[in-house]
Amino acid sequence: MASTNDNYSEIETAVGSKSLQLSSRDRWTSRRQRRRRRWAGSGAPASMVLVQLFITGMILLSKVSIGGGMFIFVLLAYRSLFGAAFILPLALIFERGKWREMGWHATGWIFLNAFIGYAVPMSLYYYGLSDTTPTYAVIFLNIIPVVTFILSLVFRMETLQIWSIAGSMKIVAVVLSVGGTMLISLYKGKTLHLWDPILKHHHEGQQTTEVASNHLRGTIFLVGSSITLACWYLIQSKVMKVYPYKYWSSMVTCFVGGFQTALVGIILSRDKNKWKLGWDLNLMTIFYSGALATAGKYSLNSWVMAKRGPAYPPMFSPLSVVFTVLLDSIFIGDEITVGSLFGTIVVIVGLYIFLSAKSKEVRDK
Repeated sequence: MASTNDNYSEIETAVGSKSLQLSSRDRWTSRRQRRRRRWAGSGAPASMVLVQLFITGMILLSKVSIGGGMFIFVLLAYRSLFGAAFILPLALIFERGKWREMGWHATGWIFLNAFIGYAVPMSLYYYGLSDTTPTYAVIFLNIIPVVTFILSLVFRMETLQIWSIAGSMKIVAVVLSVGGTMLISLYKGKTLHLWDPILKHHHEGQQTTEVASNHLRGTIFLVGSSITLACWYLIQSKVMKVYPYKYWSSMVTCFVGGFQTALVGIILSRDKNKWKLGWDLNLMTIFYSGALATAGKYSLNSWVMAKRGPAYPPMFSPLSVVFTVLLDSIFIGDEITVGSLFGTIVVIVGLYIFLSAKSKEVRDK
């Protein structure tokens, strides 16, 4: 009888210890799940802020490198090839073996995608950036969704319901975005001397007429870049239908775009010294643009879109304007004027209204 009681007590002890193990394991699992939920909640906005900082850094570094004499097509070619190298591991991990499905039809569309989406617009953008300032140039990256909308209306790829709330918001957004950009271009106003720049301004000593002429030429380049990138968004939708593997598509687009810009660069300049890289700011600009502003940005955008949907990442794009205005003034020393500050605010408000209208349309559908 005593042995029977001992057996019962041993069983109860074993069951108790087992339940304690299970409860501690459950608590550990629940804590891990809570940490994951907190990361999912805060990770998405933090990732999008990081993406906008990547874009800002790319613009500022590119401006300094180009201002220091770096050949624009060297920057474009190496940046694109570095970007392809950094995206390749993602394609091999997440889309293993899908490169075999890339036929000649898809290759043709990707070649056009690289030409319209990278070679032409980025060439125009960098030439526009060299003639203007980062604060001014970043505006034209942010109005691309508005330009895409206008082109889709012109080519009847999208309808505008004027009397709907979303349609009215889009009209207001277009007026504000275009008006804000014109305000930045045409009105300067009082200069705000907030701090001394860390780097000396690279435009010191230029004549006022030369600056005005370069600014007009740069504006034309930037407008051309925005229009071309808007056309690329329309082409990109076709590419994803023909070849729906985003990592391989992006990698091959970067690879082809690198060779396209390298070919143009070789035609324009046969100087071999321009293509040599050293351990300097130019190499840092290329590495940064390829690793963070291309592969890093793309990976974070893809992750956030999977978590929050396609309408979420664009909502943070105006932050790149804010970051660029501040960091451009702090590091490079481009002046902040009342006109540029007010115009930037108008553009940001217009962009937020436009993105809110697009989000409302998605919810209604």
